[in-house]
Amino acid sequence: MKLNLYVLTPKRIIWDCEVKEIILSTNSGQIGVLPNHAPINTAVDMGPLRIRLLNDQWLTAVLWSGFARIVNNEIIILGNDAELGSDIDPEEAQQALEIAEANVSRAEGTKELVEAKLALRRARIRVEAVNWIPPSN
Repeated sequence: MKLNLYVLTPKRIIWDCEVKEIILSTNSGQIGVLPNHAPINTAVDMGPLRIRLLNDQWLTAVLWSGFARIVNNEIIILGNDAELGSDIDPEEAQQALEIAEANVSRAEGTKELVEAKLALRRARIRVEAVNWIPPSN
């Protein structure tokens, strides 16, 4: 069996194809979705989206929050924004992480600290996406 996966943002269609499985970051933790998953609507948290293709290859995308609907082997993810892992430059992501870590330690005031921590979380997610090693089959 397979799943039909659609990942949409206001700017573009990120993904539209059949897959074997996904692992999705939600506000209550990560969930794995296989064919015949129970119907569910869930908020999507900032985090990686792991996609197992029909040929058993794994791909990674990064979702910057949104909403997902899973029903009848169809997954529709409406994201505020998203990036494919293959579009993320590993060196740039690592540099952004280092800058974000420094900005957190230099932040002055509540607003600046909150913004710096959010940037740090985004940077960590991007680095995690490019460094993820898929499970062996």
